[in-house]
Amino acid sequence: MAFTYFFRDLQTLQMIIDHMLPSILGKTHIDIWSAGCAMGQEPYTIALLLKENMGAMIFRNVRILASDIDHSNLFGPIIAKGSYPWGELKRIPDEFFTKNFSPDPDKPGNFILSDEIRNRVTFKRHDLLTCKPPKDNFSLISCKNVLLHFTEEQRIKVIRMFHEALVDGGFFLTEQTQKMPPQCEDLFEQVIPYAQVFRKLPAPF
Repeated sequence: MAFTYFFRDLQTLQMIIDHMLPSILGKTHIDIWSAGCAMGQEPYTIALLLKENMGAMIFRNVRILASDIDHSNLFGPIIAKGSYPWGELKRIPDEFFTKNFSPDPDKPGNFILSDEIRNRVTFKRHDLLTCKPPKDNFSLISCKNVLLHFTEEQRIKVIRMFHEALVDGGFFLTEQTQKMPPQCEDLFEQVIPYAQVFRKLPAPF
């Protein structure tokens, strides 16, 4: 099973949220796609950071789609319950943890996210290689530790799909080791020189 932890790559996530906030404040719906979400640590981290940065009222407009091919059929129930062992939570700053987690009465050693956070995240099984997005008009797409498993041709097709699924000026985030293919460089501008954070450019004619 894939393993990760909460607040991984925190500096990059905080930077992209800071860049994105001016463009999403005032929107009725703020759609975010965490593609290749595994057990939900990253989409929930994004939710926690957004709540802290935008306030509870605006946070209600956030809808995070967490997707994964999920051959194990395990990720959906884990994300729906929002219960995680302490080992995956220990990097969370105290101010986030105390406000958003409580002990899981059914599983000692686990902690459950608050309804306020869990209600913002929905899981959907999805295969990126279909090159068909589950929906469109995303303000942010995060896809980390997935593209490296694809061929160069597959990466190009998937990144082009992400471009089509983003709103104008929307953001795309991938892992630091994954460089933008030259064939896609006219689709995005890199907004943070030392991180793989990109903003959608209008499609070339």
